[in-house]
Amino acid sequence: MTEPRTAPGVTPGLRERKKRRTRDALLRAALVLFTTKGYEQTTVDEITEAVHVSQRTFFRYFANKEEVAFAVQDVVESHFVAALRARPAEENPFAALRAAVLDAWDTIEEAIADVVPVDLHMRTYQLIESTPALQSVHLRRSTELEEEIARLIAGREGLDVDRDPRPRVAVAAFSGVMRMTGRMWGRGEDTSVEAIRRMTVEYLDHLAPALAADWR
Repeated sequence: MTEPRTAPGVTPGLRERKKRRTRDALLRAALVLFTTKGYEQTTVDEITEAVHVSQRTFFRYFANKEEVAFAVQDVVESHFVAALRARPAEENPFAALRAAVLDAWDTIEEAIADVVPVDLHMRTYQLIESTPALQSVHLRRSTELEEEIARLIAGREGLDVDRDPRPRVAVAAFSGVMRMTGRMWGRGEDTSVEAIRRMTVEYLDHLAPALAADWR
């Protein structure tokens, strides 16, 4: 179980600030090692040596390497969900999803800047997309996130998600495009936020025509 981050507007005490600095230092060191040496080739000992702390300290903040690899992704996903919750009620579900994901990319730096540099997160995201051991975890996490989003969409529309299939169908289509976008972006040479945002717009704009239009 990871240490909870201090809520916005709450000034942490000295002890809490020290714990946060230690956790963030471990996280940054781990992600640098993962992206330069490889996820499976990096050991917990190497992470702790980089920060000059003990293994016991590492496991005080993270259950394992997997949890470290997805720690910033947790922040990014929460940022997207918050953006979706903030969309105007009159927007249709797909418009709200599209606007929320683009807003999340536009504001990703402010969401994670106090933890890791954006370029390090983007390289970690590319690592996740290209590492089999992390891909399977990413798929499971994506499934859990899809359910959360489907329930959020159902709530926006005043629907029972277990009786009306539309929220899950819409989210499944949206998430499928997002996973494909991530894979295609990960194979490219441009690993910037701007590149994945452009690809996200392009692929989402093709979703409706691909499902409804005559391709010939």
